[in-house]
Amino acid sequence: MSFQHTNSKGTNYHLNCKDVTLKSTGRVQRIYFFSKDARSTACEKPDGYNVKENARTGLPFLTKK
Repeated sequence: MSFQHTNSKGTNYHLNCKDVTLKSTGRVQRIYFFSKDARSTACEKPDGYNVKENARTGLPFLTKK
């Protein structure tokens, strides 16, 4: 089951994660992003993070506690 967030406008967003390789160092880093549709990359919210919302657009994003 993936993490879902409903913003102030009533739109549901699903949290996704993906491992990417950085071009400069070759290090693998996990990125988190929200999408309106459920995807195969769905994941749970990581510990130590809160969900905030952009006041103008209503898009959710993760911040550290």
